[in-house]
Amino acid sequence: MPLYEYRCRTCDQSFELRRPMNDSNAPAPCPDGHVDSVRLLSVFANVGGTSGGVAPSAGPATSGGVCGSSCGCHH
Repeated sequence: MPLYEYRCRTCDQSFELRRPMNDSNAPAPCPDGHVDSVRLLSVFANVGGTSGGVAPSAGPATSGGVCGSSCGCHH
């Protein structure tokens, strides 16, 4: 089941609930019992295959623009 983030409009507390996708927009009670909440837009990051969580670099750009013309765009 997905994990959704909500913010209570009554007490301004943020909280998370694991619930079915069909219930994602249904009223969600906060830990204090208030039911006036709004679902927040969550940011999901998927980083893998590198150490330290940093994406590998293609190296410094050379003449030819941002990509260094390695793609053949010649910008």
